[in-house]
Amino acid sequence: MPNALPISRRQVLAAGLATAALSGSSLALAQKAARTLRIGHQKGWLSILKARGTLEKRLAPLGVGISWTEFNAGPVQLEALNVGAIDFGDVGEAPPIFAQAAGAPLVYAGATVPRPQLEAIIVPKGSSIKTVADLKGKKIAFNKGSNVQYFLVKLLEKHGLKYGDVQSIFLPPPDARAAFQKGAVDAWIIWDPFLASAQKTLDAQILADAKGIVNNRGYYFTSRDFATKNTDVLKIAIEEINAIDSWIANNKPAAATELAGVLGLDKSVTELYLSRAAYGTAPVTRDILGEQQVIADTFFDLKLIPKKLNLLHAAPVDLG
Repeated sequence: MPNALPISRRQVLAAGLATAALSGSSLALAQKAARTLRIGHQKGWLSILKARGTLEKRLAPLGVGISWTEFNAGPVQLEALNVGAIDFGDVGEAPPIFAQAAGAPLVYAGATVPRPQLEAIIVPKGSSIKTVADLKGKKIAFNKGSNVQYFLVKLLEKHGLKYGDVQSIFLPPPDARAAFQKGAVDAWIIWDPFLASAQKTLDAQILADAKGIVNNRGYYFTSRDFATKNTDVLKIAIEEINAIDSWIANNKPAAATELAGVLGLDKSVTELYLSRAAYGTAPVTRDILGEQQVIADTFFDLKLIPKKLNLLHAAPVDLG
């Protein structure tokens, strides 16, 4: 994914190869297939798709096999794409911007509907921080290069503050949770299911979510080389992901139970998570790329990326 990540490229590949080695029959099928779709994924929607096996069934007649590799965050998946270890993955809004700026050959393959309530800035119960304006000078933990970094920029801007008015503490979610729990930071800006877990198990209070601030879409990405040669495969993958979206939207109790098992969380956490999610995945349009362009321009203005980007350079190969 991008800037100063707490994991090396060698670790990415080692983890990826180790996980892929455990993927059993799907990897064996992929080795025999004429073409292979190597999917990187975080625990969540794609885990449910993997368990269903419906994508394998759709792609089998095309002679396409699948291998699955699990990662702990979106930026790490983009590093894996950059070194040629995967062909497809899921990520938030900001990581692809950093990855494109770093020269990764990524192409957007699909996007979810806006999901602004799935990320928020939280404070401990009883905190003296009551408004966003109270964040000035405070320590805020978040994952560098993630979608919440852009949310923080726009949230502060809306309330008359600048990005430099707060102390940014770059921590991955598990470390940020520990810092938040110990009181080492004043606030934590995070996404679901970590958000729901903090509410349920730490009694964390939402100071502000992203509604009316940013869209917080989820994105699916691929490489330009894979997209050029496999538009049929990507079309089917996005269709099957959207089918999972539809199933979850219409079967939330069952989905909460399944997702709780996947994530290793209490069902009350996944129920809260799914209750505020929005559902639907489709191909990326020019308008959606325009949204990403605004994020890229913002990061360039803040000197978070080294050069100005043209998001059309990461457009789907079949963009109309």
